[in-house]
Amino acid sequence: MRRRAIRCYSLLYAVLAFIVSAGPASAESKSIYSPIIFVDKEKGYIVVSSSGAVFEVEASEAAKPHLDKLPASGMIDLVVELRPGNAPLIKTWKLAAGESSCKIFDGKTCK
Repeated sequence: MRRRAIRCYSLLYAVLAFIVSAGPASAESKSIYSPIIFVDKEKGYIVVSSSGAVFEVEASEAAKPHLDKLPASGMIDLVVELRPGNAPLIKTWKLAAGESSCKIFDGKTCK
């Protein structure tokens, strides 16, 4: 009887450990260091380049009001969330070169 209880507890522990380690899936993030090619505040995106490709990066709802503060031709260090089938979504940015009243966007506010 005692062996059976130990096996049950061991199995329960293994299942719980697996559930805790699996956890919720998180979206993959990527850092992009690029010149700002174009800013479209109306549609809520910026155009950047990385690894020889030019592509759009969508602004989050929190980032959209600050897009007009980004200078064309400025250098920006973006952290984006990769979304299969959609444009990458801006999580944060740091303006590396160029004048702006929003040099750092932390995902919620500008600094």
